[in-house]
Amino acid sequence: MSWEGAPTQALIADHLQTLLILLGAGGLVLLLLALTWVLARRSAARTARAQVTDVVSELTTRVDELAADLLRALERAEREGERSRFLGELSATIDIDDLLSRIVQASTALADVDAAVVILERDEQERIVVAEGMPIDEARRQAFSGSPDAEAHSLAVTYRYPEDAGEGKLRAALALPLDGEEGPLGFLAVYSRSETELASSELDELVARAAPAIENALRFREARRLADLDALTGLHNRRYFHETLAREVARAQRYGRRLALVVVDLDDFKSINEKIGHLAGDGVLAEAAERIRSVVRGSDIACRVGGDEFAVILPESGIGQADQLYRRIQAAVTARPIGHVPRLDLSAGVAELSDGDDGTTIFERADEALYRAKDAGKSRAYPALTVEPPAENKPSSANSA
Repeated sequence: MSWEGAPTQALIADHLQTLLILLGAGGLVLLLLALTWVLARRSAARTARAQVTDVVSELTTRVDELAADLLRALERAEREGERSRFLGELSATIDIDDLLSRIVQASTALADVDAAVVILERDEQERIVVAEGMPIDEARRQAFSGSPDAEAHSLAVTYRYPEDAGEGKLRAALALPLDGEEGPLGFLAVYSRSETELASSELDELVARAAPAIENALRFREARRLADLDALTGLHNRRYFHETLAREVARAQRYGRRLALVVVDLDDFKSINEKIGHLAGDGVLAEAAERIRSVVRGSDIACRVGGDEFAVILPESGIGQADQLYRRIQAAVTARPIGHVPRLDLSAGVAELSDGDDGTTIFERADEALYRAKDAGKSRAYPALTVEPPAENKPSSANSA
């Protein structure tokens, strides 16, 4: 029996060996499969991470683009809101200076616009010029006489310079006429220092709103001017005189400047009226006023303050200049006959602003000096008496000592 069991044991050993080999091979296969699975997972993870990274990057780019678009839209909305607000406010002001300043400021806020000019041609005597981003002297030299074609509604200009002309010069301009109901008012021109084609769409809308507003402001100014004028002489009237004198006195005192006043009265005008009649007398007054206007400076303010009495405010002047003006007025009025009056004389009181003055007291001092001149024989000018400073400004006797 021992010999029969030996082969059986060998067979079992062979089977065990085969089983071990199979187990080892299976384990190796399982190991390879596991390794393959792990590698596949890692590769999938890397691919997924790369895909996630790409998606995140794309989303970030889209968000940035969306944010930029929203920002641009917001800026456009703000600009549109500002322009709409401005256009709506154009008709809210009837002060011509304020209105024109708003127009040029709104023009320079447009894209590529560096300067803007409004020029209003009222008549041969008056040209109103307002500029933004350009010196006023340069703005006055701008002259757009109109479009070469009657159907054209704007005029574009391109500036060319030598190569060595340097930077900062005007490169392009666009001018649009300002047309009112009663005819042309002037033009609005915008300028760019970059070589670009200025767009007219926004400017068209601005001009369409600005022209009626300008016309209304000019009408108001003319009405106000007529309300401030004396109908007979064309000089400023009494109300305007007292308002302006008070304002000029306050300004002179605020900035420590000089101010003088001349009050003139025609001598014996009552008897002239009695001789030639009031209608002819009005003609004499009108001619005398015109001669007074012809000798005052551009900065002086000539007024008719009542009857045959006139006054001239002289900013930045002293009593010496006031006396010189009286002499010029006297020479102009007495130089030649006026109508049926062979000679017309006048007297005056002249005053210079003192520390204790206001608009009322300087006029009263000059007026009192005028009547002293008449009492002294007429056809002459007397200086006003000095005004005493307020008691608190007087030096004490101790200080004087």
